[in-house]
Amino acid sequence: MSDGAVTSTDSAAARRDPGFCRFHTDHTAVVHWSSDHGWSDYSLEPYAPITMDPGTLVLHYGQSVFEGLKAFRQPDGSAALFRPADHAHRLARSARRLAMAEMPASLFLAACADLVRADDGWLPGEPGQGLYLRPLMIATESALGLRDSRRYRCTFLAYPADPCFGRAFAPISVLTSAGAVRAVRGGVGEAKCSGNYAASLLTRKQANARGYDEVLWLDGLEFRWVEELSGMNVFFVWRADDERHGVRLTTPPCQGTIMRGVTRDSVIALAGDLGIPVTEEPTPIDAVLSGARSGRLVEMFACGTAAVVVAVGRIADGDGDTVIGGGQEGAVTARVRHTLMEIQHGIRPDTHGWLRSVRKDRASVHSSTDRQ
Repeated sequence: MSDGAVTSTDSAAARRDPGFCRFHTDHTAVVHWSSDHGWSDYSLEPYAPITMDPGTLVLHYGQSVFEGLKAFRQPDGSAALFRPADHAHRLARSARRLAMAEMPASLFLAACADLVRADDGWLPGEPGQGLYLRPLMIATESALGLRDSRRYRCTFLAYPADPCFGRAFAPISVLTSAGAVRAVRGGVGEAKCSGNYAASLLTRKQANARGYDEVLWLDGLEFRWVEELSGMNVFFVWRADDERHGVRLTTPPCQGTIMRGVTRDSVIALAGDLGIPVTEEPTPIDAVLSGARSGRLVEMFACGTAAVVVAVGRIADGDGDTVIGGGQEGAVTARVRHTLMEIQHGIRPDTHGWLRSVRKDRASVHSSTDRQ
């Protein structure tokens, strides 16, 4: 990400080579909530730093939740948000878990659309590229004392972006969490809150130092069951017991410790469209490792808004490495990703109604009901 020096004159260069969120756009959409007035003071503002009192509650008690979604260039030159209502509902669920104000979906959608419309010139158009939006909601009241805040601010940021592991979609390597715990049932593992990501940083840093791209988190009680990566859900492609039936797809169930990924949900739906059997089922790490060695597990991939869909080619548990599918991307992984990207970019029909068009000549309307 830039240090704040990027201006609109750099948008063309940022579109050509955005990397992952290296450059912010010109504007932010900002909306405030207070216990007295509800959601109010909506505005589209120039990108600028936030000044806050050192006693602000978010700095002490961590009331901070966020979302990550994308807009994509369409064949007619317009922009479209991908599944924004689902991201709005997930932000509200995360806020609820942290005793924060829940933003109405209509206000969330209007803010996203206004920001994309204002900074349309930053939106790249190559396959896999998009405008990454980061709605960030924080407690803004200054008052020490362990309680929920009476004021919140949600700032919508935008960044032109390649997929976070690059547009080549080369397979990544993962290291199991080896006893470190990120989430347990009843905690905040399912909420997209800042603390969840902070809890993953040390283990991820250690994995990177050993040459692995990511951490594969296991459950926090038995350290046996596969959950997710630090910021992505995982899927497994198994050879069917009856070879006449090809392969089947599985993913760990959402039981309060992993993110209910919007991309995860999209993959499940697309697998059905493509005729690939898919189930949510608990998956022990031993079955993953033994399946990779025997050839029963033919592919593994991770998915998320930032990464799209990327193969996992190597997994380490303890001191040994296990290669999956010869370390190469498999046919199912590639097919799922290509199908998803074609829908996002408007090349394939959007039969699920996932795209929300953003027209430059259409202003959002914020009604009084948006502010409750």
